[in-house]
Amino acid sequence: MIKNTVALVTGGASGLGRGTVERFVKHGAKVIIGDLPTSKGADVANELGDNAIFAPMNVTSDEDIQEALKLAKDKFGRLDVLVNAAGIAVAYKTYNSLKKTCHTLEDFEKVIKVNTIGTFNAIRLSVAMMCDNQPNKDGQRGVIINTASVAAYDGQIGQAAYSASKGAIVGMTLPIARDLSRDGIRVVTIAPGLFNTPLLAGLPEKVRIFLAKSIPFPQRLGEPDEYAALAQHIVENPMINGETIRIDGALRMQP
Repeated sequence: MIKNTVALVTGGASGLGRGTVERFVKHGAKVIIGDLPTSKGADVANELGDNAIFAPMNVTSDEDIQEALKLAKDKFGRLDVLVNAAGIAVAYKTYNSLKKTCHTLEDFEKVIKVNTIGTFNAIRLSVAMMCDNQPNKDGQRGVIINTASVAAYDGQIGQAAYSASKGAIVGMTLPIARDLSRDGIRVVTIAPGLFNTPLLAGLPEKVRIFLAKSIPFPQRLGEPDEYAALAQHIVENPMINGETIRIDGALRMQP
């Protein structure tokens, strides 16, 4: 059960991360909200009470992650679960022949650094702390949940950087699960489709309606709590390991 577990959720101040934070706390978990200092992480923690605490962090910073882990240790005594929900996106074609401009290498590198390297950075540092946990009856010491995207499989025009970053998360799921199997740490990735997050909230209503109608069933945007419900099930189901699970209403993105 998720009750009394201790979780670090990166990107926990908004979107899928915030939905996960809220659900986990509601079901009795203790959560460290990892997000940028400029985020609303402190406000979210205040709203949720003593079982949530904000840790200002950038997932590409070793020091920031170590401070968040120290906070988990000092406040709650351990770390059981890591949910990697932090991420960014850009939308540029590889080459725009009309404007005669290339996708900048700087933008490509930034997306890879935050989404892929940031995810791996949080994993490698968190598991060092999880390995100190006493194993349960199955020998489990911890659970890692990563966030990919359907763009890892069905990347659209302008998503070269984003799709590459998410495809890499899918690709490293199984080998990391195998790496950590003898330590009793499971690794699972969720690949969401179109969800009602701040990224989509900024689009015009007509565009949101159009996107919702592109989903076979149910024909609506997913809600962060539905992502969070899957994350909770992953934590509570010990046989889910080394897998990427799509949660997308049977959506297959078109160019």
